[in-house]
Amino acid sequence: MHLILTGATGLVGSGVLDAMIKMKDVTKISILSRRPVKLAEDSKDPRVNVIIHKDFTKYDSAVLSQLKGARGCVWALGISQTQVGKEEYVKITKDFALEASKAFQTLPGEKEPFNFVYVSGSGATTEPGRFTPIFASVKGETEKALAAMRDANPLFHASSVRPGLIDADAHEAIKPYIPVRPLPTRVAGVLLKAPIRMAYKSFWSPTDDLGRFLTEMAMGKHSFTAPKSDVQMMGAFPILENSAFRRLAGLDVKSG
Repeated sequence: MHLILTGATGLVGSGVLDAMIKMKDVTKISILSRRPVKLAEDSKDPRVNVIIHKDFTKYDSAVLSQLKGARGCVWALGISQTQVGKEEYVKITKDFALEASKAFQTLPGEKEPFNFVYVSGSGATTEPGRFTPIFASVKGETEKALAAMRDANPLFHASSVRPGLIDADAHEAIKPYIPVRPLPTRVAGVLLKAPIRMAYKSFWSPTDDLGRFLTEMAMGKHSFTAPKSDVQMMGAFPILENSAFRRLAGLDVKSG
């Protein structure tokens, strides 16, 4: 199966790329990136094609021709709200994802579904309040827009996954490639990882398992028709909390 990946130089995207490379059912990996992807280069895998794409609001015929036949996408492109202003954050988080969604619906055959997996985040909400953080409301707005697209096109199988604390400490394959995060983020990670691993595992998102699960979602290996305590349904559009990812990935079974 031909899959698309964005955000491949980031923490989540690196985990997804490693998973895609390891899955033999993935026959082609098209990476959209504004710069070269070292993990892709070092893999020397002939299935991987990095497409240098500078403007994520536009998809011309040259780009779409390289993506033709793709059946799914993991949209892991994103940035922390602390690194850019609000306008730029909305553009990167929401506008980029929605423009890609419109373009990608034309890629499979006429009767073939396309699985678009939006990597959201724990704390995102489709019902923001007065004091809701920017990241939570913008990601929620994006989820609502994707839900509307799915309702309008039954073959556009959009979904959202909300990871919690993303942890690559045990993921040796991607350690040389993950970006150095801002100092406050690194400090917070050090302080939070141990207690979350021990006492709040429902918020823990190890990158090796997360990457594999997101790839499975893009391949259409999980379907959702009714809400659960950790799966919200907006029409046919599922929003998976981190506990749903862990449950479906078998993590809580393995950890007892």
